[in-house]
Amino acid sequence: METYRIRIYPANREQMESSILAEKDDELKKAYGEMLDGCLAHPDQWDWYAMWMIEKTDGTHIGDLCFKGLEEDNPEIGYGILEEFQGNGYATEAVKLALQWAFDHHGIVAVEAETDPDNVASQKVLKKCGFEPNGKIGEEGPRFIVYNEGSK
Repeated sequence: METYRIRIYPANREQMESSILAEKDDELKKAYGEMLDGCLAHPDQWDWYAMWMIEKTDGTHIGDLCFKGLEEDNPEIGYGILEEFQGNGYATEAVKLALQWAFDHHGIVAVEAETDPDNVASQKVLKKCGFEPNGKIGEEGPRFIVYNEGSK
């Protein structure tokens, strides 16, 4: 999927393995490994477990996003933009594309997200994408939800 500035797509096994090997942050390395494990355990639902690449249309890698599986009708999304590309609206564009993709799937009622209480930039992205706080606190902080208008 793409806009005039970016494209997003699920990584294949090779891309995910390369990202795991290259990642220096232990927490991200663990998360990427869990994504790959999810993909291998659910190959028919690969895209719901995979790391999705976020690239500028010239091919420059600027970040990634993921859905954290498809156990329920409201999957959770996570995302990150590399520091040098932050503040340009890329996260908002990528999340909007990912929501479009998710809501095109039958049965997806909502998408949830969670962010650190101090991560004001991420909370702004969520609000621009239609997410609202759902009043719950998760491991990382407050949880947000956006409903699929087509499922009402």
